[in-house]
Amino acid sequence: MKKILVVAPHADDESLGCGGTMLKHIANGDEVYWLLVTGMSKETGFTELQIETRRVEISKVIESYNITETFQLRLPPAKLDSLALGDVIGAISDVVKQVQPEVVYTVYRNDAHSDHEVVFDAVMSATKSFRYPFVKRVLAYETISETDFSMKPEDPGFRPNVFVNIEKYLEQKLNILNIFESEMGVFPFPRSPKAIRSLAYLRGVQSNCEAAESFMLLKEIS
Repeated sequence: MKKILVVAPHADDESLGCGGTMLKHIANGDEVYWLLVTGMSKETGFTELQIETRRVEISKVIESYNITETFQLRLPPAKLDSLALGDVIGAISDVVKQVQPEVVYTVYRNDAHSDHEVVFDAVMSATKSFRYPFVKRVLAYETISETDFSMKPEDPGFRPNVFVNIEKYLEQKLNILNIFESEMGVFPFPRSPKAIRSLAYLRGVQSNCEAAESFMLLKEIS
């Protein structure tokens, strides 16, 4: 049994990037922990209805995955770059110390959304081997609608070197994503069932299986 920590800047990032992999970990008897960095609040411009709807969605997602434990930092969405990076690192580090995961999944640094860059940098600081020796593997997942829309000139592009066969879990992943009704749309919207399924098939072609999720291996200690 392994402890797995999935770090998501926003609710749905985890399911878009590694929902099938999370389901596979859980089916294999691993403990999966979800760290949700941002959260809606009235102070950041969300209505009470939006906040309550998201609370219900998150509860349903936790139940659907059978997640071991969820941590919600409730930092302001789309404003992480306005916070002191040290504060974000500290909050994520506290969770890493509590969970002591062997495997950590996080977002790709060069995604279009600025929150993803901040979370990536904070996770890298919160998984240093000399401070967190229990972390043996760190991977970055792709987030459709963010990874594929990055236009940063210095970005070499998301180049996966780890693939996970999720053909048994693809439909369940899509069912969980549909819980986030306000985040999903109709094709050719990127966060649509057809687009997500198509990406899974593409990654499957690259790894000789029906459907897959892909990752960039950032660190592995054996």
